[in-house]
Amino acid sequence: MPLIRLAYASEAAFEAKPLEKGVEPHVARILLVSRRNNTKMSVVGGLYYGDNRFFQYLEGEEEAVRATYQRIQQDPRHRNVRTLIEEPITSPTFTNWSMKYVPASADVQAFLNRHKLPDFNPMAFDSEQCEEMIDLIRRSSLDQKSVNYDETKRITSPAPQTLSPGLKVGLISAAACLVVALVLVATLL
Repeated sequence: MPLIRLAYASEAAFEAKPLEKGVEPHVARILLVSRRNNTKMSVVGGLYYGDNRFFQYLEGEEEAVRATYQRIQQDPRHRNVRTLIEEPITSPTFTNWSMKYVPASADVQAFLNRHKLPDFNPMAFDSEQCEEMIDLIRRSSLDQKSVNYDETKRITSPAPQTLSPGLKVGLISAAACLVVALVLVATLL
């Protein structure tokens, strides 16, 4: 099956709400569904949302990417959907992401400043800017600048302490005694 890559831009058809767990709530729901659907269809890629606009990059088998894109075009949360890039590829470059989300970051602001763009408007990107944005999304996972909405709670709130320090020491001591006893029994056999 041939592989393709596809990048598109769209405007959000919803009014942005305050962030929940670092992600706009509508975007969070899009991510949850996308990650589930994309995993089933072996589609990978990344999403950036800023200034009430989306930039999304998809890779995978041609049929799966086209079906995903068709669902996006029909999604009432998107309007003015515009294809920016659509072409064949030989191998995926986002192999470990079902749908990566890159939050507003200094990298994106630097990108906008470098290109003298007053706001994030991917519909106005030229091909070089599209490639740079794709690379920014790709690099953000290497720099740990992406948000996995499913894991945000785990990352932002430490696990509760369920064992007291004294109990931990006691358990470690008991485990050490057990290991010593097992070694002694093994040498007697």
